[in-house]
Amino acid sequence: MAADLYNITAKSIEGEEVPLSKYKGKVLLVVNVASKCGFTPQYEGLEVLYQQYKTKGLEVLGFPCNQFGGQEPGTEAEIKEFCSLTYPVSFPMFAKVEVNGPGAHPLFQKLKIARPGIAHTEAIKWNFTKFLVNRDGIVIERFAPQTKPEDLAKEIEQLL
Repeated sequence: MAADLYNITAKSIEGEEVPLSKYKGKVLLVVNVASKCGFTPQYEGLEVLYQQYKTKGLEVLGFPCNQFGGQEPGTEAEIKEFCSLTYPVSFPMFAKVEVNGPGAHPLFQKLKIARPGIAHTEAIKWNFTKFLVNRDGIVIERFAPQTKPEDLAKEIEQLL
């Protein structure tokens, strides 16, 4: 399962194909994000984690998704602008993806299988679901949208 994550590519918010093998050996926090969600202020906490731990090997990967209440209606350019003006994030952002259903991005398909949610259901329930992946590409934990980024520091430190 671990190596499987590194065989996947994802399109950056700028439209470039990014092989996830680029992040091999890093601790990853993969998050489906949205600009118009009650949890959107978590961008700030995600950026704090990224700044605090990036030199030790953490990468936060943001994947915009419009599958929950239409809360990410913008284009990639609009999302990028929102993220630079409203919540100035410097962690990698990717093009909009689906996280559930037949069109789910392969990364999220693998994350959900590795770490099902409540009652062992795979479906992601809302924006800002977070997956923590260790340096070997093994999905360690899945966190609910309500879990604040700052509450993940201890788990992240253990993996770094």
